[in-house]
Amino acid sequence: MSVQETINYQRVAEAIEYIRTNFKEQPDLNEVAEKIHLSPFHFQRVFTEWAGVSPKKFVQFLSLAHAKSLLQNGSATVSEAAFESGFSGTGRLHDLFINIEGMTPGEYRNGGESLLINYSFAESPFGNILVASTTKGICYMAFADEEEKSFAELKHIFPNANYRQVVDMAQQNALYVFRQDWSNLQQIKLHIKGTSFQLKVWETLLKIPMGKLASYSGIAESISQPNASRAVGSAIGDNPVAFLIPCHRVIQASGSIGAYHWGNTRKTAMIGWEAAKTFSGE
Repeated sequence: MSVQETINYQRVAEAIEYIRTNFKEQPDLNEVAEKIHLSPFHFQRVFTEWAGVSPKKFVQFLSLAHAKSLLQNGSATVSEAAFESGFSGTGRLHDLFINIEGMTPGEYRNGGESLLINYSFAESPFGNILVASTTKGICYMAFADEEEKSFAELKHIFPNANYRQVVDMAQQNALYVFRQDWSNLQQIKLHIKGTSFQLKVWETLLKIPMGKLASYSGIAESISQPNASRAVGSAIGDNPVAFLIPCHRVIQASGSIGAYHWGNTRKTAMIGWEAAKTFSGE
C-alpha cells in the first residue's frame, strides 16, 4: 500500500466513524468532508473508491440498518423507527425499504405478513423446481429435490406471509427461461431483497451471456471491488432466484466449477446444456 493509499484509508476510516456516530443527524457530503479536511469533490471520490458506495448511500444504509433493528424486534412503530433513524418522515424510510429490501417497512416489521405469495412446483431440465411470486414479481426460485425443505426455505425468507399454491403468469413467464434464450425473454420482474452489495452482484450476473462463464474475481472487478472475491462468492451463494439470475455461470479463476447451492453436478449439467444450445444455435 502506498503512502497516499494509507492516508486515504485513514481519512475514510475517520469519515466512517463520524458517520457511524452521527447518522441520526443525516450528515451531508459537505459536513463530513469538512470534518476530515477534504473538499467535497475529493472526499466523494476517495470515499466511493474505498467503500464502494457514495457517502450519501453509506449514511442511508446505516440509517436503514438501525430502522430494521427497531422494526424487527417490535420495539417501534414505522413512524418511530423513521424518527429514531434520522429520517424526516416515513416517506423516505418507505422508499429506502422498497429499493433495498423489496418490501415496505410495515411488511418488514410483520415478516411479510401482508404479502400474498403464490407458489408452485414445476419440472425443469434439471429437476423439480419451486417458483414463488408476489404481485410485484418473482421473489424466489429454487431447485426442489425435497419439496417440503424447499418450501420451508421460502417461508424462512417471508415467515408471516400468506401462501397460496397456484400457478400465475409471472411464474409461467419465468419458467420460459428453460425453453428459449433467456436474453430474448420479455422483461421478467423480480421482487427480491438484499443488501446494496448483493443486489449489485446479482445485477452483474444478469449480464453474463448464455453459454459464457465468469469468475468470482471477474465479478469483483466488474463492480469495482477487486479485493472482494470472497464477498462476491457469499452474495452469489445467497442468490434467491436460481437459473433466472445465473449464478451457475460463475466459476473459479482456475477453471474449477466451484460450489453451487443446489449441487455441483447440477451446475455442471447446466453449464454444458447452455454451451450445447449456444453452439447448436437453438
